Parts: sequence; C-alpha cells; structure tokens
Amino acid sequence: MPSPSLVIRSSAIHAAGCYTTRAIRKGARVCEYEGPRMTKAVADARYADRYVTYLFGYGEEDMVIDGFGTPMFINHCCDPNCETEEQDGHIYIKALRKIEAGEELTFEYNLWDSDEETQDCYCGAKNCRGTMFSPGEIEKRAKAAARKARRENA
Repeated sequence: MPSPSLVIRSSAIHAAGCYTTRAIRKGARVCEYEGPRMTKAVADARYADRYVTYLFGYGEEDMVIDGFGTPMFINHCCDPNCETEEQDGHIYIKALRKIEAGEELTFEYNLWDSDEETQDCYCGAKNCRGTMFSPGEIEKRAKAAARKARRENA
C-alpha cells in the first residue's frame, strides 16, 4: 500500500527518513511493511554478510519480512508518532497521534535477539533510552551481563 503522500529525504535522526506531505489523523494506517517473508533462520543465512538489513519480525513463529520499500525509511524514536499493528500477517504503520504535514514518521523499533552488542539511538527525544533495543531485551542483556560478572568474580 505505497502512499503518494510519503517522501524520503534527509533526516536528523539517521541518514534518510520518511516524511508525510499531508496531515495524518490519529489512528490512521500510514503504510504497510511489505516484502518477502521467511523464517529468521533463513534470513540470518541469506544476509550473514550484509551490514544493513530491513527485517521486521512478526507473528509467534520467528518469521520476518524483508521490507525493502518506503517503510524501511521510518526511523526509530523513543517518543514515536506511529506504531506498528499486526493484523492477519500484515504489518501496518499506524499514527499514534495527529501528524502534521512535513513531519518525519517514527516508530519504536523495540529490537530483540540482535547479534549486535549495541543498537544506539540518536532520536533526540527527551525520554531517549539511548538504544533501539526493547525494554525486555535491555533487561535480558543486563541480567546476562550480571551473570557473566558473577562467574568471572567467583
């Protein structure tokens, strides 16, 4: 569901961002995260040598969408104006509030299960956590680090 009202241009958050050229009402679907679907294991093997991917996890069975399209330019923000909505295997980007024309679209990535040690956030929001990891992933990593420290100090 590509939208003619979305444009890609330079972003203060990260490289390029997705902007709307018209106002969007709260609760409206902005676009759909579309692309080939595969298991996370297949994606890991397929993209093992790639530095950048646009994979979006969905469902309960470790599935991902390789979303190479307009939504891949929607940057992470700790105080987002959009959220994702999963419905019948589709991932929609939906407005959390009224979004003004010219505003950059953002959603909270809530990354998990990353091979990367860090996923730094540069959104600049007042409540920025400094990471794109989900709160659950942050907690899981903190517990793992504490266990490792205890083993090393034992």
